Amino acid sequence: MTAAPKTQRLLLVILAIAALAGAALLALWGLQGRAAYFVTPSEIAAGRVEPGVPLRLGGMVSAGSIAPVGDGNSFRFRLEDETATTTVRYRGILPDLFVEGSGAVAEGRLLANGEFAADRILAKHDENYMPPELAERAERATAETVAAP
Repeated sequence: MTAAPKTQRLLLVILAIAALAGAALLALWGLQGRAAYFVTPSEIAAGRVEPGVPLRLGGMVSAGSIAPVGDGNSFRFRLEDETATTTVRYRGILPDLFVEGSGAVAEGRLLANGEFAADRILAKHDENYMPPELAERAERATAETVAAP
């Protein structure tokens, strides 16, 4: 004997829901550990960031802060925002657009000593782009320079 059409439809609906739930769980499991929140040096200085959590740290590269360390393939520099500065260490080749005074994003983790260990560095992609927080900072700095006697 075959099942009634209502029973077959109910079974198909239950299987479809189970398949969707399984796909969602697989997607979440695959993305686990890859999500990185965007933070600023001020948030790190305020203690709002836990060490070891994947993050994206954004800011301006401090003037005079880029320095090679050891083998010449490791670098240490500082990212700053309006009120704070965070030291970043990175091992690898720096992007061509990565220069002092420009905007940059470092992907990595905060260490227990307060230093940021970057796995990847992203520099601004053209002369017109700047993250909103950094654009506000540059605009205020320009206004202060114009207002100064």
